Amino acid sequence: MHRLWLIFSQTATGALALLFVVGTLRPEWLPTEAPVGKSKQIISVREGPSGIATTARANSYSDALRNAIPAVVNVYTSKEIKSPHNPFLRDPVFRQFFGNRYEDLPHRSQGLGSGVIVSDQGYILTNQHVVEAADEIEVALSDGRKLRATIVGSDPDTDLAILRINASSLPAITFGDDEHLRLGDVVLAIGNPFGVGQTVTMGIVSGLGRSPGINRFENFIQTDAAINPGNSGGALVDAGGSLVGINTAIYSQSGGSLGIGFSIPASTAKRVLEAIVQTGFVKRGWIGVEAREITSELPESFRLNSMEGALIADVLRDGPAEKAGIRPGDVLISIAGKSIRNPTSMLNLVAALEPGMNAKIKLSRERKEIDVQVVVGTRPITKRSR
Repeated sequence: MHRLWLIFSQTATGALALLFVVGTLRPEWLPTEAPVGKSKQIISVREGPSGIATTARANSYSDALRNAIPAVVNVYTSKEIKSPHNPFLRDPVFRQFFGNRYEDLPHRSQGLGSGVIVSDQGYILTNQHVVEAADEIEVALSDGRKLRATIVGSDPDTDLAILRINASSLPAITFGDDEHLRLGDVVLAIGNPFGVGQTVTMGIVSGLGRSPGINRFENFIQTDAAINPGNSGGALVDAGGSLVGINTAIYSQSGGSLGIGFSIPASTAKRVLEAIVQTGFVKRGWIGVEAREITSELPESFRLNSMEGALIADVLRDGPAEKAGIRPGDVLISIAGKSIRNPTSMLNLVAALEPGMNAKIKLSRERKEIDVQVVVGTRPITKRSR
């Protein structure tokens, strides 16, 4: 039986709602400094045309899904755990009187999720929380085959993992252009909700750049396409059947879909995929600052021109930002030509930069815009836990 992360959130009506990751519970965030699967292969993935494709038949998406559906797989995991089968044996009062004479018995815990074939060489994208801590992973293909899978590597900061199966000539999905998604674009979610079998649901892009506080690096696509437990790691595709996201989480008060689902952008997943296959881990850019949101009371006191950007609260001594002349109180407006909306946006943009490169940063200081050059460093890798 799989479990879910529960995160309480206050709604507009004052009621408590739950935000949880869809799929198998991940007991802790693992460090990424230890390279896993040191393959140096450069894999090729299929990419669709720029922009959002549309299907030729206005009343059906069947043709568009013809290539996408075979690329989505079911992922089954299991691990051995030790715990008393009888709930009375877990009661501390019972153990106080009878001691620990009743040994915990080993049994297997089952998990369920989805995955996406991204290369005919056997590579599969899924969520880390689907496969974390599993000692057995089995992938069910659309042609009925069930194959053992191994974990090539994972990235806890984005909740992505790469699996590999020993098979060839696989139906790899085509990568789409998620950077040109617009609110209202039609998207379809493909996965294995509740283990009922491969299922397709339809919705629209409800929001972009969402940051619900699940992962360290977040830039979620929000959709009202039905996503439920078991969909984790499955595909979010555009109207042409190209991959634009990896389904990851839902906001729900009941455990089922309420029309608020979150997907990791395919461009993020592709960067993680390529880094793990080539080096075994993900290397990210870093400039050494702590930033905060610009709230309504700050513009006047900090002499700010806008509510957009990231207000620098602290600058690490001898870090890249300090060497570039960035100070606390500065507001970062753009980096490498891309606008910064808020601290989360800044974190994602900096992380996507190549360590060692010179990046131009536009900042505001006392209502004056200044350009500085910063030599991007490598983000330190730290262990996370939940």
